[in-house]
Amino acid sequence: MDDLLADFLTETHEGLVALDAALVRLERAPEDAATLSEVFRIVHTIKGTCGFLGLSRLEAVAHAAENLLGRYRDGTRAVTQQGVSLILGALDRIRAIVVGLEATGAEPAGEDAPLIAQLNAEAEGAEAEGAEADGHATAPPGPAAIETDEPEAGPLPEPVRAAPPAPAGAEPEMAPAGGATPPQTIRVSVDVLEDLMMLVSELVLTRNQLLQLARSQGDSAFAVPLQRLSHITTDLQEGVMKTRMQPIGNAWAKLPRLVRDLGVELGKKIALEMRGAETELDRQVLELIKDPLTHMVRNSADHGLERPEERLAAGKPETGRIMLKARHEGGHIIIEIGDDGRGLNAERIRQKVLAQGLATEAELAGMPEREIHRFIFRPGFSTAAAVTAVSGRGVGMDVVKTNMERIGGTIDIRSREGLGTAFVIKIPLTLAIVSALIVEAGGERFAIPQIGVVELVRVGGEGTAQLERIKDAPVLRLRDRLLPLVNLAALLRLEPKGEEASGFVVVTQVGGHVFGIIVDRVFDTEEIVVKPVAPILRHVTMFGGNTILGDGSVIMILDPNGIARATGLGAETGEVEPEREPGRPAHLLQSDASTALLLFRAGDAAPKAVPLGLVARLEVVERERIESAGGMPLVQYRGRLMPLVPLSGHWDAGMAPARQPVLVFSDGDRAMGLMVDEILDVVEARLTVDAAGERPGYLGSVVVAGRVTELLDTAWWLRQGGEDWFGAAARAEGAGRRVLLVEDSAFFRSLVVPALGAAGYVVTAVADAEEALRLRDAGAGFDAIVSDITMPGMDGYALARALRDGGPWCGLPLIALTGRAGPEDIERGREAGFTDYVAKFDRAALLESLGQCITAPVEA
Repeated sequence: MDDLLADFLTETHEGLVALDAALVRLERAPEDAATLSEVFRIVHTIKGTCGFLGLSRLEAVAHAAENLLGRYRDGTRAVTQQGVSLILGALDRIRAIVVGLEATGAEPAGEDAPLIAQLNAEAEGAEAEGAEADGHATAPPGPAAIETDEPEAGPLPEPVRAAPPAPAGAEPEMAPAGGATPPQTIRVSVDVLEDLMMLVSELVLTRNQLLQLARSQGDSAFAVPLQRLSHITTDLQEGVMKTRMQPIGNAWAKLPRLVRDLGVELGKKIALEMRGAETELDRQVLELIKDPLTHMVRNSADHGLERPEERLAAGKPETGRIMLKARHEGGHIIIEIGDDGRGLNAERIRQKVLAQGLATEAELAGMPEREIHRFIFRPGFSTAAAVTAVSGRGVGMDVVKTNMERIGGTIDIRSREGLGTAFVIKIPLTLAIVSALIVEAGGERFAIPQIGVVELVRVGGEGTAQLERIKDAPVLRLRDRLLPLVNLAALLRLEPKGEEASGFVVVTQVGGHVFGIIVDRVFDTEEIVVKPVAPILRHVTMFGGNTILGDGSVIMILDPNGIARATGLGAETGEVEPEREPGRPAHLLQSDASTALLLFRAGDAAPKAVPLGLVARLEVVERERIESAGGMPLVQYRGRLMPLVPLSGHWDAGMAPARQPVLVFSDGDRAMGLMVDEILDVVEARLTVDAAGERPGYLGSVVVAGRVTELLDTAWWLRQGGEDWFGAAARAEGAGRRVLLVEDSAFFRSLVVPALGAAGYVVTAVADAEEALRLRDAGAGFDAIVSDITMPGMDGYALARALRDGGPWCGLPLIALTGRAGPEDIERGREAGFTDYVAKFDRAALLESLGQCITAPVEA
């Protein structure tokens, strides 16, 4: 019985969370029979199990809620806001009883008669007697009522050990159709999973030590079995990590109820939109971001959204929107929390800043609006006119920012007065095993998590960047921008091993702020297991943990956020984002804007360039590691074979340099290395491409730093590596035509924009279909649209149907760009409204299709 009670308590917690969200859906759509049946089933199961276990108080409350839901289901009573509020109050009462039951093993004492009377009166359609007797039933449950620590998951499963007898009149359970077997699942304690993760972490450390030993011995007999061990360890690590991964929707599960209650309390109409709830991240990270997300949603409802009459006066819909989006991007999770409310009042923030003495009038006059907005992250800063129970207590956004930085994340803000505000959070997928850059300063080695590393710059040598000083503070002039620097050895009071003017600078980004860390040497990247900092060192904010390297040495993990705080950097050192046109999303990528280019030499003395956003890593491969298969050079790279393509056109193992520079291009599991002679620099330039004299493998020429530079056609070189990413070649001229690219992959956006720009098109790229529709509604004009098919949220088919339904873009050529181009896919695309279907990414076919579609557009 004890085991059954424990299962019941866990399942009830899960069921209550599912009920909250389902009841909010039911209130918005009372005619939704499926949701009503789901709610009734879960409450019925809770009531039946309570009767079987002899939990009379829980059974009585659940029975009253089931009675009202039964009237809703058979149509004798209409779903009302008051009725939903009463049922939510009953769920809160059940939740409180369950918490007491967990603590003592018995139902706590309490009076439920007034609540039950109100539920029964609502079921009968009469006014409850003594409605004022119980505050839980007369008013909608407040937001505080739902801030509990119960686990969050999906709908309540059936009890696993014994089924309670069916109450009289209960509907029989239906057997699975076709004799289908139930899902093969097992409940495992979180402690067991944590122990497994710890063992895998130790295995990773042991693997690293063995690989280090094998490398030091050169041609070892253990090389092959160690390589196999490394693969198995990686697979095991990924498998255990999957057991820790949970959908971010689990952290969002309480938000529909929260927003509903806030709307009732504040007298506002609020719609919550959640996209990407299936995006998975580490359970540990999920727990740490849950409270910050809740606070930010509260802020959006209280401060961000206007009252219905204010929205109507401003020409907005009466119902305000709060949007939650989540997506994976390059080993991180990107979360956006936005609203279409009043936006931030920069003038009010200025006045508050001056009143608190945070900046002078002269300093504020020189700040862009975006930097003024960031004052809301200062401790104790609030522009609320009055303190409420919802928000505006003078604490909050600074705590949110601190919590995000504590897990290696960043938070940024975009806001336009009258249009709304959006917060963009970038956090790591996991905190257990991370990739880190190993550096040395003052004779000691340290690890810097790669999540915050922007680039590495060699300083002090001939032909390299030089350190400068402003008022005795070291700075680096990097691409016409002064970068503040921190000498790591001096900061940690270590004995310097060389001149400050020589070494390396690790360019690091913390939020919107960028600075450099001066180190003596840079070794390599390595997967490290993060161990907590010892208590004796917890006051040293520069350290985020420690780890064990492959040679057995213990080193500290640096925390860039802590370094920024300890040195006073990060105040106004960030790169200022240029002002955008009203309504233009923050992440738009345009071919007429400056693009970061990687410069290098290969084959001849003429410099060559490739968009930096396409390059996953820069590697230097020892000649001994390069093997050959079928005449093509290969290298073992991160557990897989990676083809190497010589940019000079041929490769001779005997003539190869001892250390071969390689540009690594990757997307998902696919990777290819481009062998070059010398890596020169990273510069920013406008992609004005001259296609004269174009030859295979090059888009044309651009002028960079006063020199003619050839721009690589990355797609052509990827095909030489044998990867089936692209098709064959052809040509079409854009002649200044405007093209909208809808593509959720940052890699492919960076690939397509330069290719189309080189053909003369002016390209605007957005990351999802919703942003494309917002551009349409804002009045943007284009000559053609190129869209991916598989995207989170609204996919390409849904976008095509939405565009063809009407509006200013209904007659535009619409080209599908996808990796699935079978006959059935093409037919489905045609039915949705696509003009043409191009394989991902056959550059020539795309250019040809654009040329034909623009000259002969489809009819509206």
